[in-house]
Amino acid sequence: MNCVTRGLHMLWGLLAWLSFALIAIVTLFAAILVPGKERREHMAALVCKAIFVIPRVNVNVVGMDRLPSEKCVVVANHASYIDGMLLKGYLPARFSFVIKGEMRDIPIAHFLLRRCGAKFVERNHHSGSARDARQIVRAAQGGESLAFFPEGTFLKEPGVGRFRPGAFVAAVRGGLPVVPVAISGTRSMLPADRLLPRRNTLTFEILPAISPDDPDFGDSRALAETARQRILAVLDEPDLMDDPAMAASI
Repeated sequence: MNCVTRGLHMLWGLLAWLSFALIAIVTLFAAILVPGKERREHMAALVCKAIFVIPRVNVNVVGMDRLPSEKCVVVANHASYIDGMLLKGYLPARFSFVIKGEMRDIPIAHFLLRRCGAKFVERNHHSGSARDARQIVRAAQGGESLAFFPEGTFLKEPGVGRFRPGAFVAAVRGGLPVVPVAISGTRSMLPADRLLPRRNTLTFEILPAISPDDPDFGDSRALAETARQRILAVLDEPDLMDDPAMAASI
């Protein structure tokens, strides 16, 4: 990569971060001032989409017609910090996002996410995890549409890891279809070890829903693996569970 190209990449990355910072400030004031959870959810969806529209990121959305009109549970692979914003920006605003409980330790982020309808799941403490899981199951049983990253976090290494069962327990208990979503391109745009994003085409592919009539639906772990394999089938990334050492660490 020559100096001019490197300079252009750096300039675009700085402009992208500037756009994000300005949008974040607007979002903070909107979260404080806008009344009503539903209005704030719609506002959050518009803001997240603007994060990609303003710096002119090319986002290919495939299979939106496969998303059920009724309540459902969306599960997606996780490769970058920007996955959540992509999912929130391009899914209908009715989805509540289930986010790792560590975000409670970041006051401003926690405030914004909570005001915009996000739910939190504790991963490191059993009592908190059980309490949060019960709340998520109740939300699903109440017919609320939910969106998860069932890997829980993302790694520097390309690939799809183990899917935790929480999303699938909620789907089974609530009798809600599970919709796998394959996200690609975000790892190249902003990997775990880079500060500045690099312009890249992103693909957001909604795969056919797994209905409650599917033979695997009654078993949350089998359902998780079915969804994982469907995502792997359309991604150009390896299955991290095929590596025994990697599988043991995740």
